Amino acid sequence: MARGNRRSKTPGLLIALLALHTMAASTARTGEPGPPHLENATKQAFDHYVALTEARNNAELKRDTNLLWVDGLPEGQRGEAYAALKRGEVKMQKLETLDNRQIIACPRGMIHHWTGLVFIPGAKLEEVLSLLEDYDKHSVYFAPDVERSKIESRDGDHFQVFLRFRRHKVITVVLNTEHAVDYFHGASGKAHSRSSAVRIAEVENAGKGDEREKTPGDDGGYLWRMETWWRMQEGDGGVYVQSEVASLTRDIPTGFGWMIKPFVTGIPKETLKFTLEATRKAVAGRATKSRAGPTS
Repeated sequence: MARGNRRSKTPGLLIALLALHTMAASTARTGEPGPPHLENATKQAFDHYVALTEARNNAELKRDTNLLWVDGLPEGQRGEAYAALKRGEVKMQKLETLDNRQIIACPRGMIHHWTGLVFIPGAKLEEVLSLLEDYDKHSVYFAPDVERSKIESRDGDHFQVFLRFRRHKVITVVLNTEHAVDYFHGASGKAHSRSSAVRIAEVENAGKGDEREKTPGDDGGYLWRMETWWRMQEGDGGVYVQSEVASLTRDIPTGFGWMIKPFVTGIPKETLKFTLEATRKAVAGRATKSRAGPTS
């Protein structure tokens, strides 16, 4: 029976692989993400989505209370969520920004929007900020998702950073990305940051002699845009770290949604969960080494 179940899954994986390649081939034929009027419509829809999400974030930060997404849960669920966080779980929630209670249509594109929260016991806010701002070592802290990382420039709390992402699900996709990141330090053990991907390029033949970046319109559309909001808050003998990510990918070709959608929509959630788990592990590891002191 077990062997039969494994065999039954194989055709599905093959179809998924074929459809993902079809997505890439279709993008190459039609451009990113399509003819100019559709390309502009896709970008404008995402920009509008991000603007409304940004406004909501700014309003919450200005209010300066209940800054963690679990604080908005009913009392019983809120208590359960905090208990789970202290057990080491990552709490995730799918989000969708609406415009006057209406869904924001994104022609030829898919918007993925998730938030996640983790608790790092025994940590200090300064330790979390120190790690997040240590972009030169993100390829260590967040491997294998981050393959290369570098601070390109820094001006106070403003960073320009390079990150090479390697993402694998059925197929492997490598992306060269550049981000503008700003950190904001609040009172009472709180801080937040805002990151925007200013350049994303898919890499062909990564790590080989003929490696090259694909030009827009000749890529697979696996990640076109990415916007991120982080919040850090001390409490309960540690630090709560929350990350919210909105990203844009190519839409799924007609006829493949039933098979491909779980793969495409699952990657943003899984990546965010991994990032938060890796943050907790790296902060805890650095704190342990610091307390141990230099070795002889």
